[in-house]
Amino acid sequence: MDLQELAAELRRFAAEREWERFHTPKNLAMALAGEVGELLAELQWLTPEESARVMADPEAGGRVRAELGDVFNYLVRLADALGVDLVEAGADKLRDSERRYDVATYRGRARKAPHT
Repeated sequence: MDLQELAAELRRFAAEREWERFHTPKNLAMALAGEVGELLAELQWLTPEESARVMADPEAGGRVRAELGDVFNYLVRLADALGVDLVEAGADKLRDSERRYDVATYRGRARKAPHT
């Protein structure tokens, strides 16, 4: 399934349940934030090393995978509700980041670039 097909399936899922009136951009953004919080809760008290290995644990990895699915689905649903092409938006943002974070200045550094 590609991204457009997933968006259509999520749209169908909501329509069958008559949830469109609840799927406003504000509500979808709030739901997305809530799901990101649930993902964070799965990783919150792990060491950096434990978090890098979380998927090796079938139980914890399954919970992380499910939360990632929720985050992704709400993001796709929000973008669909707003008419935003996520692939195009992501590619545009990557090009902007490449411009703002030139390799010579930022290699190995985790500091923010000035806004331009």
